[in-house]
Amino acid sequence: MKIGIMGAMEEEIKPFLNFFKEYEIEEYANNKYYKINYEGKEIVLAYSKIGKVFSALTATILIEHFKCEKILFTGVAGAINENLGIGDLVISTKLCQHDIDITAFGHKPGYLPGIEEIYVETNQELVELAEKSICELGFKYSAGCIATGDQFIAKEERKNFIKKEFEADAIEMEGASVALVCRELGIPCLVLRSISDTADMEANFDFQKFVNESAEKSAKVIEKLLEKI
Repeated sequence: MKIGIMGAMEEEIKPFLNFFKEYEIEEYANNKYYKINYEGKEIVLAYSKIGKVFSALTATILIEHFKCEKILFTGVAGAINENLGIGDLVISTKLCQHDIDITAFGHKPGYLPGIEEIYVETNQELVELAEKSICELGFKYSAGCIATGDQFIAKEERKNFIKKEFEADAIEMEGASVALVCRELGIPCLVLRSISDTADMEANFDFQKFVNESAEKSAKVIEKLLEKI
C-alpha cells in the first residue's frame, strides 16, 4: 500500500518529519517529496504550497508519478461553523469551491459546466477511520462540508455568504482541488483540517500563534489513522 500525505505549508508536514524521522528525499517538479517506509506501508509526504493550483499539481504527482493509492490531506482551516473553536477538527465528508462564480450565466455559486455536482464527496471508509482515530485521541471534531477558494477569508460578510450558500463547516484554500483530482483519477481521498482561526478576524492577526498547534493535532490524527489502513 502506497499512501500520499499532503499539507499546504511546511508547518503542516513538519510534525510528520519529526514523527517518522527517517526518510528519503526526491526532488520533482520544483518540489521535495519525502519517501518513508512505515509499518509495511510506503508513504510519500509533501507540502504543496498554498492554493488550488499547487495542491492539484501535487496531488496529481503523488498519484501519477509516485503511484499513491490513497491521498490524505492534513492541515489547518478557518471555522465557519460557530460551534467550532481553535484546535477543533473537521473531517470532510464533502468539499466545494466557493470562489467559482459564473452566476452571470444563471448558475449557482460553485457550479462548473460539465461537472453536475457542486460538491466533491470524500471516501466514506477513510472518513470512518478518521472518526475512530479522533475518538481514540479524545479530540473534539465535526464531520461535514469544507469550502475551498483561493482567498484568505477575513471578513464576516464573506464568511456568512459561504456558510449560507454551501452550508460549510470550515474554509481553506486547497482541499476541494485535491478531492476533485482524486475523484477524477479514482483514488480514495480524505481531507482533515484543524481549526486555526475563526475566519472573521482581520488578516493581520497572529495566525502563526495558532497554526503550529493546530497542524500538530491534525497530524496526530493522521498518524493514528495510518495504523488502521
